[in-house]
Amino acid sequence: MPTMSRSPVKAPTTQAVSERHGILRSLFAAVSQLPRHAGALSLASAIVFAAMTALEFLYFQRLSGGLASLDIRAFGFTPDEGMAWMTALGRGGSETIIVWHYLTFDLLFPALLSLTMMSLLMATGRRLPGFASFSQRGQALVSLGLVLPYTLADYGQNLAVVRLLSDFLSANPDSLALASALIVTKFALGAIPIVVIAAFVLAGQRRHRDDNQGRDRNA
Repeated sequence: MPTMSRSPVKAPTTQAVSERHGILRSLFAAVSQLPRHAGALSLASAIVFAAMTALEFLYFQRLSGGLASLDIRAFGFTPDEGMAWMTALGRGGSETIIVWHYLTFDLLFPALLSLTMMSLLMATGRRLPGFASFSQRGQALVSLGLVLPYTLADYGQNLAVVRLLSDFLSANPDSLALASALIVTKFALGAIPIVVIAAFVLAGQRRHRDDNQGRDRNA
């Protein structure tokens, strides 16, 4: 009985796995270097946020008759409020917001803010013995786990609102409720890393103060 030859799939599969591991190692290595750029990232985030805020209050709210854009309503909105905003914008205003907000600044901002928060989490956390005891990969994983849910929620909310603006027929109570829920979720998840950063800063200051008091007593 003729023997069947084995297909040579093991080597390519092993190579693919090795390549994936190499990519992950490179990614974690890059993420671990983010604290070095925390200042630059924070400045860039502040500049983009300021530009978005200026557009909102000086331009977009003029298009909508003074109504706030949906994605800055941290506590959400009712379907009637969402429809009122879209109706006030009209087709022209909707296209303007899609181009000058969702396809420009808000395409960049969630990723930029996420990198900024990750850099600050690691920069402030490394001053604390508990966080500093983690490997660089562990620190990157903790930071990513705290920030990534916000990133996904923000981009998901952007997609939901762009769909509403680009196709008025898709606006119904269910789609408007989904957009509202994603906006509330975005703000809630974004607050988590900010609170953790603030806690790290306060803990670092308390530890520095305790160290100084200990040195004074020993002097």
